[in-house]
Amino acid sequence: MPGGLINIRSTHDPEVTMNRFEAEVRGRDMTVFARIDHAAGAAATGLQLRPTNLLIFGNAKGGTPLMQQVQTVGIDLPLKALVWQDASGVTWLSYNAPNWVAQRHGLDETGNVTIKAMSDTLNAIAEKATRP
Repeated sequence: MPGGLINIRSTHDPEVTMNRFEAEVRGRDMTVFARIDHAAGAAATGLQLRPTNLLIFGNAKGGTPLMQQVQTVGIDLPLKALVWQDASGVTWLSYNAPNWVAQRHGLDETGNVTIKAMSDTLNAIAEKATRP
C-alpha cells in the first residue's frame, strides 16, 4: 500500500462503479459533499483524460472526534474515493487507508477505534461497489 493508497480492481465500468459506491455511501447515511468529474473538466479545456471521478463524502459523527484529537486530520477529511480507468481499460477504486491517515496525523489509540470503524465501513462499501 504505497503512500497509504488502497486500489481495488472493479468488475464494473467506471460509471457503474461510482454509482454503486455513491449509493452505498448514501445508504449508510453519510453525506455526499461533491462528485467531481475530472475527465469532464479536462474536456472543457480541450484536454483528454480517461474516466476519473472523485466522490467526497463523510459523516461528522466519525470525523469530528478525530479532528478534536488532532485538528490537522481535517486536511484528509471528509473522505474521498477516486474511480478511474487505466490505459488498458481496467476500472479501479482508490482511497486513502484510514490507518495511514491516523499515522500521518499521530492519532492516539482512542482515535484508532474510530479509524478501525472507518476502515471496516470503507472496505464494505468498496466491496459492494466493485464486485458483481
